[in-house]
Amino acid sequence: MEDLNARHRPLVVHARTGPDAMEALERAAQVMARGGVVAYPTESFYGLGADPESQGALERLMRAKGRPEGRPILLLIPRTEAMEALAARVPLLAYELAERFWPGGLTLVLEAAEGISPLLTAGSGKIGVRVSSHTLARGLCTAFGGAVTGTSANISGMPPCRSARGVLSALGARLDLVLDGGETPGRSPSTVLDVSVSPPRILREGMITAEALQPYLRKAGAAGDPVEKIR
Repeated sequence: MEDLNARHRPLVVHARTGPDAMEALERAAQVMARGGVVAYPTESFYGLGADPESQGALERLMRAKGRPEGRPILLLIPRTEAMEALAARVPLLAYELAERFWPGGLTLVLEAAEGISPLLTAGSGKIGVRVSSHTLARGLCTAFGGAVTGTSANISGMPPCRSARGVLSALGARLDLVLDGGETPGRSPSTVLDVSVSPPRILREGMITAEALQPYLRKAGAAGDPVEKIR
């Protein structure tokens, strides 16, 4: 078996066409299955993917980013139903929001199921999930067979990367593989909405505006709920 720690530079795999993309996604999924960390494009920035059920992989991810403990890591999932295995309970509002905004830039924060790593929840007992609208990001989840981590590809505290070249410059040998899907749009990260509380609370306003969410928040009794920008 290939020693992921022996390589000084990550493997860069181009994934811009159909057949090439399928092969690249399978390769990236295999790397993650062995505990590796890969970078991949999303609809905003490049993200870092690791197996959320592997404590060793999550620790490698934290080291790669230089990320202190105490900050949660969201998960990308291949389809709406996948959140049921990650959450202790899924409120009806979550399904309604998913139907309207997924695939897309809305992260839903749910009460975490038993067994979810505290490195993902930051000890909060909550887990953030979303279905990405980027073909490669969603395809990676499908190829891997479930959720993958969706934290941004950057050193903690530094700007997220929009290209494979930027990822290599920022993270280099800390990764095992980079899926080069071209330059990403950048702009805003996903909006983070905590639906585990009543009324729901917007933790970060991003790609989905607070105005777009208001009909759903109002329905849940959250009219006028303030937006708290956490970063």
